[in-house]
Amino acid sequence: MNIISGTSKYNKEQLEEIKYGLEGIYVALSKVIIILGLSAILGLFKEAILFLLLFNILRIVAFGIHASKSIYCWISSSISFLLIPYVCINIEFPMLFHIISCGISFISFILYAPADTVKRPLINKKKRIIYKILSIVFATTFITLIFTISDILLKNMLTFALILETILISPITYKIFKLPYNNYKNYKG
Repeated sequence: MNIISGTSKYNKEQLEEIKYGLEGIYVALSKVIIILGLSAILGLFKEAILFLLLFNILRIVAFGIHASKSIYCWISSSISFLLIPYVCINIEFPMLFHIISCGISFISFILYAPADTVKRPLINKKKRIIYKILSIVFATTFITLIFTISDILLKNMLTFALILETILISPITYKIFKLPYNNYKNYKG
């Protein structure tokens, strides 16, 4: 916007989209800063960063449900990025847990990834196929690492990143939270 003349090269709808995007960035950044601050206070900083990174590798291609209210997002994010790293540090899970989790996750990624939202429907069929392939490749990479590495913390983090993303792409989760699933189907083309 030109401050001096008060004119803009964007229409009202475009300005609203820009505003929405900037608000989203602000909320996401503030949430990450606060959660990482809490993780540092709790002595989980490195583990929270690692889990956030691993989870977002899957999330960026498999998508999944988003909380319908900011408070729900805060609660679920706090649980995910503080409790899960704590559990991963303090519990050594049996290999059977990893095998079952990986099997369920792999099948879920094949069936349900990518999972879109009302605000971000995946209308483009070619992009949906690309995201599905990438989701399966990333899930397969995580699963391969789980069965080849000996580091218990990393094995746990990879497994829980798969579990969390599996929950977020599941149609059951969408149903529980009364949110529409496969939103792209509402568009012709």
